[in-house]
Amino acid sequence: MFARNAAPAILVLACGIATVVADELSPLDMWKNATVRPVLESADCHTIHMYFVTSPESPDGRHVLLFMSADRAGHKGDVVIVERGTGAPTVLARNVETEDAHRVACQQWLSGGRRVVFHDLRDGQWVVAAVDVATGVERVLAGGRQVGIGSPSGDVIPVIGLHWLADDFADIELLDSQTGARTPVVTAAAVREAYPELVSELFGDSPVSLYYPILSPDGRRMIFKFAVAKGGDFRRKGASTREGLVCYDLEAKKFLWAQKRWGHPAWSPDGESIINTGQIVSDAATGRTTRHAGFPRFPGSHPSFAPDGRLFTTDAQVEPPAAGEWSIVVGELAAGKSLIVHRFNNARGAASWRRSDPHPAFSPDGRRLYFNVSDGAWTRLFVAERGE
Repeated sequence: MFARNAAPAILVLACGIATVVADELSPLDMWKNATVRPVLESADCHTIHMYFVTSPESPDGRHVLLFMSADRAGHKGDVVIVERGTGAPTVLARNVETEDAHRVACQQWLSGGRRVVFHDLRDGQWVVAAVDVATGVERVLAGGRQVGIGSPSGDVIPVIGLHWLADDFADIELLDSQTGARTPVVTAAAVREAYPELVSELFGDSPVSLYYPILSPDGRRMIFKFAVAKGGDFRRKGASTREGLVCYDLEAKKFLWAQKRWGHPAWSPDGESIINTGQIVSDAATGRTTRHAGFPRFPGSHPSFAPDGRLFTTDAQVEPPAAGEWSIVVGELAAGKSLIVHRFNNARGAASWRRSDPHPAFSPDGRRLYFNVSDGAWTRLFVAERGE
């Protein structure tokens, strides 16, 4: 493609002949005629990708990672990779038990795509496991832990305790998927000491734990929220209360800022900002927020950036409201524009206590969007591919 110019057209000399070439389309224009299809056309089961903050497509673009389940609730199934070129599936882990159909096994790519890591309930204990994609060899790396979100290019992933148990592990560790070593990084006590008024306002004197850590793409920073355990069955909405947003600098080993509202945050590709619901982008170093008019004001959205940082995507319950209808939106924050790539009914699918939302995420090259669709008996992973 030609570089974008200020003029509407440019002169190009090709083989000594002057020709006029139209100015490059905006990155948003290429999504106007996207093609949309299921990743596995004939699969008679759930095929669910993990969440909007990490792409199910491998860093090299060869495979798509998903959770495949014939269980009506979507709580038990297999961690699977699908070869994009052929559609051939390969099972990496069988009979995996999840917390819900919302994030399923939290399966995600690590080590540049050489490993897949996930958590699983085995014989009453939560474990963190990693599978070497080339050999299929699995290793259990930790017991009594669940995973947060790592960077696909890195080897480490943050791990946490069980958010519904008040006397469980309350802090965050970094787990090295190569060695299995766990390194403590942030404690709940330190966060309460750093932000006593915020923690007190949100939870009073209740003991808090740290939950759902997300590493920045470069691994330098981490965001996470708080959880206050309520006990009982983890498969219920009231198992814990979760809120707050804290940003921590892993290199400098210091807190950067904290906010009262978690929302649905996702890192920018350069790790310098965080996009969130409510038309908000926060500066990662200062926490200063900016509202953007181009971000659609739809409820239920999970926004995330494209790999080049120019576009964003989000799922949205359409307005005016239509029963069960959702859309996948692509937008350009700088231009204040957005468009709907796909619209569908999302009222059925996995019968989990915590349903699977669409959770759109870009491919590593930014040319495809992956999202879950619950328009029938199964929740299915779809892919939208932009035009050229």
